[in-house]
Amino acid sequence: MNTYYTYMLASRPYGTLYIGVTNGLVRRVDEHRAGTGSKFTQKHKVHQLVWYQAFADVNDAIQREKTMKDWPRQWKINLIERDNPYWIDLYLSLPGARTRSSS
Repeated sequence: MNTYYTYMLASRPYGTLYIGVTNGLVRRVDEHRAGTGSKFTQKHKVHQLVWYQAFADVNDAIQREKTMKDWPRQWKINLIERDNPYWIDLYLSLPGARTRSSS
C-alpha cells in the first residue's frame, strides 16, 4: 500500500511557502533541495520541510493540497505552528533522509 503526502516547505520561518503532494516525501524534498523539484522552490530557496500529512488515498492528498492552496496565508502559518511551533526543518527526522554532508 502506498502512502501519499501533502507537504509545506518554507524558505525560513514566516518566509516563502510552497505546498506540494508526493508519494515519496524524502525523494521529493531531496529534489527541491537539489534545485530540481520546481522552478519556484529553486528561485525562492524554499527547502525547509515545515509540515506534512500522510494519506492512504492519493485523491485525499491531492484534495488537501488544493484546499490548502486556497487558504489565506495566515491559516497556513497557523497550521505549521500548531504542529511545529519553532519552524524546525522536519526533513532529517524522516526515515531515509540524508544529511547535507552525504547529499
